[in-house]
Amino acid sequence: MTDGRTVGRLDGNRRDFLGTMFGLVLSLGQTVQQSDRQTGGRVYDPNRAGRAQAPVTAADNDAHIQAIEKKLRCSCGCGLDIYTCRTTDFQCTYSPALHKEVLRLTGQGKTAQQVIDAFVAQYGQEALMAPPKRGFNLAGYFVPSIAIVIAAVVLVRVLRRWTRDAAAAAPATTASVPNATPQELERLRRELDRLDA
Repeated sequence: MTDGRTVGRLDGNRRDFLGTMFGLVLSLGQTVQQSDRQTGGRVYDPNRAGRAQAPVTAADNDAHIQAIEKKLRCSCGCGLDIYTCRTTDFQCTYSPALHKEVLRLTGQGKTAQQVIDAFVAQYGQEALMAPPKRGFNLAGYFVPSIAIVIAAVVLVRVLRRWTRDAAAAAPATTASVPNATPQELERLRRELDRLDA
């Protein structure tokens, strides 16, 4: 049997605890609602979120503009093309300026090759993602392939020579002629016959 005072005390403690929790939840809910109304969705310091981006226009996502920018290297030193740099590295200040220059040149009615030529005239061949396939630049395309073929031929010839030299240096193993006398051979035959029997 339980004492009535103990049960009453537990019920009272439980009611007090639940009442306190309910009050805390209500007060937290009101605090959150008030803070949402006060900030109004504003960022305290927009510069902490990164460099401000210009609004995106239809020309920013134009496939023709992207194709041109993918052939031109960003001059920030990242080694990426203008399109990739401006869409992935949001701290780069060079690629947005180069993008605006591409937009300006295409807005003047220039073709893709004319835009690329204008960049080469202004920044040199370093502005290109790949060197043009003419003149001495062709060596950059063919020399590595030729070097690989020559190295493969040399390797095959060296390996063949090594295997041929190793085969020639190995002593020839032939069946040796026994130097036994006829009496010894007769004795050997008798012993073998005795073992077989």
